[in-house]
Amino acid sequence: MIKRDIEAELINLSTQYPVVTITGPRQAGKTTLAQMVFANYNYCNLESPDIRQLAVEDPRALFSSFPPPVIIDEVQRVPDLLSYIQVMADENEKPGQFILTGSHHLNLHEAITQSLAGRTALLTLYPLSIKELSQAGYNLNRDEFIFTGFLPRIYKDKLEPHKVYRNYYQTYIERDLRRVSNIRNLDQYEKFLHLLAGRTGQLINLHALSGDIGVSSTTLGEWLSILEASFIIFRLKPYHANFGKRIVKSPKLYFTDVGLAAYLLGINEIEQVPRDPLLGNLFENMVIIEALKAMMNQGLESALHFYRDANQKEIDLLYKKGRNLFPVEIKAAMTYNKSLHSNVSYFNKISGGDKGYLIYAGDLEFETSSLSVLNFTSTYRIFE
Repeated sequence: MIKRDIEAELINLSTQYPVVTITGPRQAGKTTLAQMVFANYNYCNLESPDIRQLAVEDPRALFSSFPPPVIIDEVQRVPDLLSYIQVMADENEKPGQFILTGSHHLNLHEAITQSLAGRTALLTLYPLSIKELSQAGYNLNRDEFIFTGFLPRIYKDKLEPHKVYRNYYQTYIERDLRRVSNIRNLDQYEKFLHLLAGRTGQLINLHALSGDIGVSSTTLGEWLSILEASFIIFRLKPYHANFGKRIVKSPKLYFTDVGLAAYLLGINEIEQVPRDPLLGNLFENMVIIEALKAMMNQGLESALHFYRDANQKEIDLLYKKGRNLFPVEIKAAMTYNKSLHSNVSYFNKISGGDKGYLIYAGDLEFETSSLSVLNFTSTYRIFE
């Protein structure tokens, strides 16, 4: 079993709050993590129809069968339970009584805001990180990571990635998202997802997509929000500070698992990865999400942005720490040359910064007073 970096923060929060809520995409390992860390807790799975019916019809009977300390899986399926948990947490303020998991952020966040404000700590668990896999002995190269993706089951059961993502797409994305969004035309929805994969790492233009799909941009915006709330996609926001030039204000889109993006692009064999015209976008996607995982696994708020001005000068990733901004250039190249980080120097000149990073696929790593050059497997080191 692969040890998760978020474990230390989960244990820490469970000693401070009566309720800890773990959100994140389906199949990211939330249940496995909770059961591994809290092995002596009762376990209540609301995906089970019988248990879910009991939770809806007789919540008190449910908690008689599954008294705290208890793990309640997929709690967003019965959000009314949170009111009962609130009362029980107030009656017994002992920390760590309830460990909740959920995979749809909008439903869960709204219910928690109403019922458990101040009583619960929130953590977000994404699929495996490169750091976690490396520590477990999985040392893959650039193309292997992009093709294989990061779902724990692929590594645990040695499964074929494209088949896993096909089933993941059919089982969770089609079923779950149609259930919460009342999508009537599945063909249009599927086309939308495939077009999004073709635009990973790019600015989101819903009006252009609307013309391609034949669905209003308003509807596409709703679909996009549902995908984001279900942790399928991640929107990286631009940094809005004015450095003297007009800047882009639209977010960029990434998939929270690059393996799913590769599947949606029709990449069914690893040999296709280096030949794919979107290799650079997929590599950028992978590194951006690695940065996000590094922050979430420490229980930190995302302080990630990108920068692009009217002259098309762009920084793939900006990391804000305190008042300091650190530019990060991301390149799929395997050979180092100075041109790879020219925009880092440009950004530091206009922002007054003095430190930047280049993340690429080469083996050479070095550091100067103003630049750190890192292999992509070392992305997490920026955020430690």
